[in-house]
Amino acid sequence: MNKTNYNQVWNLDSIFPDGSKSIQLHNHLQDIKEGLQLINKGLTIITKFNLEDANNVLTLLIEIGNMKLKLSQATSFITCLLAQDPMNSDANVLQSKISNLNSEYNIMLAKFQALVANTPLNTWIELLESELLTDFKLILTEWRKESESSLTSNEKAILSNLSTDGFHAWGQLYQTLMGNLTIALQIDGGHQKYSIGQALNLRSHPDEKVRQRAHEALELKWKEQKESFAKILNHLAGFRLQMYNLQGIHDVLEMPLSKNRMQKETLEAIWSVVSKHKNPFTNYLNHKGKINNKGKMQSYNFWAPFTITPRKIDYDDAIDLVKLHFRKFGPKLEQFVIKATEKGWIEAENRSKKSAAAFCAGFPLTEESRVFMTYSGTVMSVLTLVHELGHAFHNSAMDGQHGLNKQYPLSIAETASTFSEIILLDAAIENAITKEERIMLLDEKIKRSVMNFMNIHSRFLFEQNFYEERKTGYVSAERLNEIMQNAISVGYQDSLNNVSEHTWLWTPHFYMTNAPFYNFPYTFGYLLALSLFAKVKEMGADFENAYIQLLRDSGKMTMEELVLKHLNEDITQEAFWEKGIMHSVRDVELFIELTALETN
Repeated sequence: MNKTNYNQVWNLDSIFPDGSKSIQLHNHLQDIKEGLQLINKGLTIITKFNLEDANNVLTLLIEIGNMKLKLSQATSFITCLLAQDPMNSDANVLQSKISNLNSEYNIMLAKFQALVANTPLNTWIELLESELLTDFKLILTEWRKESESSLTSNEKAILSNLSTDGFHAWGQLYQTLMGNLTIALQIDGGHQKYSIGQALNLRSHPDEKVRQRAHEALELKWKEQKESFAKILNHLAGFRLQMYNLQGIHDVLEMPLSKNRMQKETLEAIWSVVSKHKNPFTNYLNHKGKINNKGKMQSYNFWAPFTITPRKIDYDDAIDLVKLHFRKFGPKLEQFVIKATEKGWIEAENRSKKSAAAFCAGFPLTEESRVFMTYSGTVMSVLTLVHELGHAFHNSAMDGQHGLNKQYPLSIAETASTFSEIILLDAAIENAITKEERIMLLDEKIKRSVMNFMNIHSRFLFEQNFYEERKTGYVSAERLNEIMQNAISVGYQDSLNNVSEHTWLWTPHFYMTNAPFYNFPYTFGYLLALSLFAKVKEMGADFENAYIQLLRDSGKMTMEELVLKHLNEDITQEAFWEKGIMHSVRDVELFIELTALETN
């Protein structure tokens, strides 16, 4: 049978030809600027909404939604340009322009929210009951609440303008600096420079000496850079805290929970269940430490393949594997992967001078996505590919939705990506030919559980404790190391050795200006994905369409409403999350049973 050769370099020219020199891109940015001016002009002649204004509100929402789609299109494009080449100076200039446009959009949105706030409550309640506005009920309710902030629309405008060269600029500086860092390593007898992304991929190298060498080289690099990155993180957090103070927000979790459309009771239920069930995962790490004759698990061995000679998975074989297992789940998921490969939506080439972090960028205006990663032939790489394709599939499920309802919270975004991983891993485990292969795949699956229940918990604890200390002043690099070390100790229950105390430095999520506390959404998504996977066996062939409907609704419902509607479950209760975590506990029990002889 002829083998298909898949392109590992994405196609960005189909969106805007000629990259940062694109005339179409520059025209697109001009269209956004003029469109925002027109909306602003219309808003200046309105003081409030009346009962008969439902149609006018709808028209404004459509216009605002179109502006949001165009801005997202441009933002994603520049993100992709800078990921493939962090040194692209023209792209950096364009990024600044788009930041300014985003600021103008936020100012315009604040004016609309001011009109919402000026509308008498009784009138507003009746307006929301209009059939014309049914699909926008959630976002309009959120905007009404935001408009009740202690800030005036003018103050919001000033803050938005200051954010461009203050808040967001620090986040962009982090990305630039991290993208330009390299480390020199001697592997297989030769010296070579590695990007941070390539060096991090060596965590899954089959040779322990290589893993340890890469870990130590990275730690040296972080030690050299810690003061610069400590300044960036402190200034980001300081700016965020000042914004919160001006808005009368004193709980640092208020905004992240609001952005994730999640109740605090839900988050508390998740962490309570995770904390109660950490022992099995501590046992897993200790068990693997004994297998490796290391006592405790060494942090640089966590991602190591279980077998001494892991199978190298060619990129073309990886795509075929993904298609095969997605096909068993449902035809639409497989067809989506075919579409993504044929249209050049994936950038996977293993080369230097690329950004470190994998991501999926949505292009909602043209209803497409781009997946970015550095593929290295490991099982971990295959799972990263599947994870990002899951994000892209979620984007495709939103096709046809109104622009404002295409924005969904990070919590549900991580559900689709994790669900894709589970499909692949469970199918591969079930179809494993040998016991060794089954153990290796089971190990990879459990690593995901450890990441979501222990690593993500440590990130959450770090961010929570860091922000509390930042309220009183600058937090030094050494103190950041201590906070990180303590968080990892609690998160992993002291089951890891040689942990990176500089994890705060190289975890990009801490530096995301649009996503505070980008940690607990992963655990939410992972546990929800496990529950969804259990539904597959119950519903059979009917599940794929139901799954797509859940994803389609994810931009216009709270997480509690979404799960209640599609799964008939109350996620504020621990009982729901227990179901998901017990699935993972059984994986650990099976792994320890299958590898019992290894420790004797």
